[in-house]
Amino acid sequence: MGKITKVSPLAPAQFPELPVIEGVTFATASAGVKYQGRTDVMLARLVPGSVIAGVFTRSTTRAAPVLDCQAKIGGASDGGAAILVNSGNANAFTGKGGVASVEAITAAVAQTCGIQQTRVFTSSTGVIGEPLPHDRITDVLSTLANAGDAGGIAAAAKAIMTTDTFPKGASASVNIGGKTVQIAGIAKGSGMIAPDMATMLVYIFTDAVIAQDALQGIVSKHADSTFNCITVDSDTSTSDSLIMAATGASGVDATGNDAFADAVHGLMLNLAHQVVRDGEGATKFVEIAITGAASDADAKVHAMAIANSPLIKTAVAGEDPNWGRVVMAIGKSGAAADRDLLSIRFGDVEVAKDGWRSPSYSEEAAAAHMKGENIAIGVDLGLGNGAATVWTCDLTHGYIEINADYRS
Repeated sequence: MGKITKVSPLAPAQFPELPVIEGVTFATASAGVKYQGRTDVMLARLVPGSVIAGVFTRSTTRAAPVLDCQAKIGGASDGGAAILVNSGNANAFTGKGGVASVEAITAAVAQTCGIQQTRVFTSSTGVIGEPLPHDRITDVLSTLANAGDAGGIAAAAKAIMTTDTFPKGASASVNIGGKTVQIAGIAKGSGMIAPDMATMLVYIFTDAVIAQDALQGIVSKHADSTFNCITVDSDTSTSDSLIMAATGASGVDATGNDAFADAVHGLMLNLAHQVVRDGEGATKFVEIAITGAASDADAKVHAMAIANSPLIKTAVAGEDPNWGRVVMAIGKSGAAADRDLLSIRFGDVEVAKDGWRSPSYSEEAAAAHMKGENIAIGVDLGLGNGAATVWTCDLTHGYIEINADYRS
């Protein structure tokens, strides 16, 4: 699991108090998949009629559970549903054995919970390339099935952690027609973070009534501006999954409701930021805002080039306002740029303007900004109206310590 000795300095003060989402219960167990002395399996059970949406990694080496979930999303919503997650083993790059493990787990969950196998969604996170000892999971299913707790989401957030130093949760509520709709979500993620259509493992629950295609549209759209705009280390996981379930228990129809969609977006962004704040070895939270690009797509290319640069990330760790490295990243990104139009800011400090060091540049002021926990890097390309914002963290020796012995 790596030598994790303390909680990230960027962690929130405490896990938030999340509302009970009517229509879903949570249970956790210690199956010993890899870790000893801690919970490592989570089961969420959903009432009949719940609709499920999801987005997943587009890695060409994605794990068996991901492929199984992708095949099931958008299916019939009659009957109950379940989501089972294990930590400690990703069940990725495990060949036919990985497929067999998914089949065994989903079949056992279906039988134990009395639901259709096509309504069982699983995720696995942890070491890649190791056979999943799925019998350890199926052995605790009866315990899980009998331990469902509507208020157990905090425990579920802990059970899905791997190298995370803190559990991640967020909530939102929306007033629709004088009635309240609740939304709550949990996530895990700390390293191997450079999403593509999803991120890490994320599970969001709401009591709203909503059509599956409408829910899918919200999840797909907002993943692009939240989870797909964060990076810790530029590495995309084989297991990235985001699943959202709507139980309909509130009786309030949120289909086509903009306030509901905005609330989901806000919750997703909150969780995405928490993942960055728990980046392996992170001591700084970094926002990179690009404006003036030739297009939004170009702006994101530039932003990610900055966010993923080891030279920039180590400069941030060393609290060095080295704007020359930002110039380097823009130049290498491959998106349109004109050296003589570039302007760069660190926080409110203008460090470069129109292609060279700003006449008002203050090394002292820029260095002072870099000493904070929240770092802002702004770049204007001077080419058009394209814009994008992404979030990352610094790169410290802690990242090496965690990953050098991850499998031990």
